Amino acid sequence: VLASRTKIYIILEFVTGGELFDRIVDRGRLSESETRRYFQQLIEAVAHCHMKGVYHRDLKPENLLLDSFGKLKVSDFGLSALPQQGVGLLHTTCGTPNYVAPE
Repeated sequence: VLASRTKIYIILEFVTGGELFDRIVDRGRLSESETRRYFQQLIEAVAHCHMKGVYHRDLKPENLLLDSFGKLKVSDFGLSALPQQGVGLLHTTCGTPNYVAPE
């Protein structure tokens, strides 16, 4: 984030690989090794966020982007929560209905 007297600039990484959702739709399904690689990257990303006290709360293939090397990037932290925002917020139901845990 950069700021001047009159403007705020947010610099983001340009991710050219598209959404994981589109990759799945285009291919019909992913190989086991590719799926395992993406899942491992997702676990590492979520663990990193949790270590920093950030809880995404809307993980889904549409919010997982791929760079030009096929590396997974988590996006759309619009529903994320921080512990200091209050205990109640972390216990509210949110997310995309088709991806929310049934409990």
